[in-house]
Formats: sequence, structure tokens, C-alpha cells
Amino acid sequence: METYIAFLRAINVGGRTVKMDRLRELFEGLGLDGVRTYIQSGNVFFRTAETDRVALAARIEAGLAEGLGYPVPVMLRTVEEVEAVVESDPFAGVEVTEDVRLCVLFLSEPMPPEVELPTASPKGDWEMIGANEGAAFVVMHLRGGRMNANPATFFPKSYRGQATSRFFHTTAKIAAAARKG
Repeated sequence: METYIAFLRAINVGGRTVKMDRLRELFEGLGLDGVRTYIQSGNVFFRTAETDRVALAARIEAGLAEGLGYPVPVMLRTVEEVEAVVESDPFAGVEVTEDVRLCVLFLSEPMPPEVELPTASPKGDWEMIGANEGAAFVVMHLRGGRMNANPATFFPKSYRGQATSRFFHTTAKIAAAARKG
């Protein structure tokens, strides 16, 4: 049995409120084992013997759409994959200040090859400093105490995937909580 972390996009934002007990119920209804949630932003831990990750993500997305009434993109990672992101320290040398936040964008598809890194938004709201096959690493520059841009919108129209972001320090906490399971 593999332990997965499902990073869900658009949970408890934009008026789409879902209680965590309902989210666990939906995952359990899909026959997934040991279902747990972590904080209110759409992080679900579970175990399964299924090995086809693409089919598993599609099945979860279909179950969530049916149960919630709207699409919820799902990015699946193993605990080891998330730990590897944290251990790689993709933000080494970047100082966190009151105006700087470090974000991991979990991707459903690899970055498009035409995206040259590092890159930054025209307004300087964010810098995408690196990426691997499943994640992009973004330094957000707050303006007036707020994040005013979504770096996932930078991807060219040819990108067919989805992305969901988590702060880097939260990503580390998610990995640790999943490991405790």
C-alpha cells in the first residue's frame, strides 16, 4: 500500500467551502484507506494499492465533482516525493521577509519546455526560480501585504495541466504530518 498526498485545487477558496469531514467521507467512499486531512486547504492523505496514478487522480476528480458539484483538480504525490521537494531546498539563499513568501506549485503535468527559468512576472509580483517534473518553485513578492498575482497563470496556453500552490513551510509540515500517519 502506497501513502499518497492529494493536493486539491480550489478547496475553501472563492466560496467553495468544504468541511474536512465531508472531504474524508468522499475519499473513503472511493475505497481509499486511512484517509486523513491536514488543515483546511485541501490536503488529503490516504493509502491505496492502486499503481496507476493518472487513473487514480482521474477517479478521485470524478468522485469529487460528483460529490461536490464542481470540478476539483487533484495533484497526487507520494510522501517520499514531497519529502524530496523539501529536502532539495529549492529556495536556498532566498530570504523570507514580511514581503516575501516561498511557494511550491504542484503540477499535474511537467512544465512546458518553452518556459525558460528563472522568470518573473512583468510587475515583479513573483519569480519562478526553478522546477522539477512535478513542481515549480516560486518566490512571491507581496504588495501592500497581499499576493497580487497567480504564477500559474504564466504558463502558456499550450499547458494542458493544472497547478495548486502551497507555501514551502506548509509543504514541509504536510510531509511531516503524512509521515506520522
